[in-house]
Amino acid sequence: MGKIRVLVVDDSAVVRKVFSEELGREGDIEVVGTAPDPYVARDKIVKLKPDVVTLDIEMPRMDGITFLKKLMRYFPLPVIIVSSLTEAGGGLAMEAMDIGAVDVICKPGASYSVGDMSVQLADKIRAAARIDVKAMRERRTKSVTSLRAAVPKLSISKTTNQLIAIGSSTGGTEALTVVLPQMPPACPGIMVVQHMPAHFTKKFAERLDGLCQIRVKEAEDGDSVLPGTCLIAPGNYHMVMRRSGARYYVNIKDGPLVCHQRPAADVLFNSVAAYGGSNAIGVILTGMGKDGAQGLLKMKEAGARVIAQDEKSCVVYGMPAEAVKLGCVDKEVPLNEVATTILNLL
Repeated sequence: MGKIRVLVVDDSAVVRKVFSEELGREGDIEVVGTAPDPYVARDKIVKLKPDVVTLDIEMPRMDGITFLKKLMRYFPLPVIIVSSLTEAGGGLAMEAMDIGAVDVICKPGASYSVGDMSVQLADKIRAAARIDVKAMRERRTKSVTSLRAAVPKLSISKTTNQLIAIGSSTGGTEALTVVLPQMPPACPGIMVVQHMPAHFTKKFAERLDGLCQIRVKEAEDGDSVLPGTCLIAPGNYHMVMRRSGARYYVNIKDGPLVCHQRPAADVLFNSVAAYGGSNAIGVILTGMGKDGAQGLLKMKEAGARVIAQDEKSCVVYGMPAEAVKLGCVDKEVPLNEVATTILNLL
């Protein structure tokens, strides 16, 4: 296969220059063009036929959301949203992902250095290039329709000291929207690492909270891991689980990228292996890369059970595949059976 062809759409000349220079260092990626607004982007998409588009949300003449709607209707292809690190930006990014964007990344700044951003952007582009956007949108529509129709009435009677730890990346926002609404109010405490920037995770948690029977929130330092509650690791911070007597709780901390990610599933899984042992269930969902595999192996060695989303239902079969290669997965199941499998193991 040839290089992945990328079009950078951003009204900032600095961002266009930085993205072009940084992606130019990648041997398998080529920036075939840039555009300062959607009107120029439209013509270049038709002419250059890029494999992936990076798209700013706030632009002159036409905003990114409006352009994305038109693009998904007439010329659907993988789009990565590039946004400023603001709470408003997080809400708009969630709207963009509902429309059809495959992932989101923040512009470099105080929280994300150019180096950190470049590594993450290149990985997201590689993942996006593998995605069939039409098929992904069809799956997303079916998932939303089925959730609105009826939430499965799953139940569980025993939760003492049990835990669920989940890791996901590209396609994970869709996958978690299928899994978490199926969890009953009395289910064990759940901790989730979804690869997303700061503020985006808060908006995502709020959206999930409105869909679920359980409480879903962005984790804060010291939060207890309680039955009927799901804690989402905040973007740009690692989440680790600790134990004090019979109480499980989380610490939110800074630290280096792990597997090019912060938060990283490996960081969470390693801590669950140390403090949760055989009381835990580890779940790895769709995503690019190998984050989570080594942590799941440690969980397995500590006596935990491990579930992976199967290849057919993954948007990107990367993270689950790496866990399967290590031999630490007990069951590999379709996305719509993940929640039932968790509860059966419990």
